[in-house]
Amino acid sequence: MTAEQLQEFRKLLEAARDELRASIQDQAGATSPVSPDRAIGRLTRQDAIQAQQMALEIRRRNLARLQQVEAALRRMESGGYGICTRCQEEISPARLKVRPEAHLCVHCAEHIR
Repeated sequence: MTAEQLQEFRKLLEAARDELRASIQDQAGATSPVSPDRAIGRLTRQDAIQAQQMALEIRRRNLARLQQVEAALRRMESGGYGICTRCQEEISPARLKVRPEAHLCVHCAEHIR
């Protein structure tokens, strides 16, 4: 992988990290518990609980992806970025453009599922 490509992927990862952190912060209010004391109708309460559950799932997914992005940045610092953690082969730049935090090549990722 060239230095230019590495720098491009670093920018993508840093942008993703910043976006995920902002999203996680923005979701903080949406994940707060629905108060049973609040005078709202039964259906409205169910809607509020459903919205809360959806926000919690989005937050969980964002936290998981943030961990993957931060791990990719650490691999970049240690010189292991772009190398499959399973087979030690190079991950194609096309895959990294789509998923810059990928730690598995396409072949290994298909076998994990």
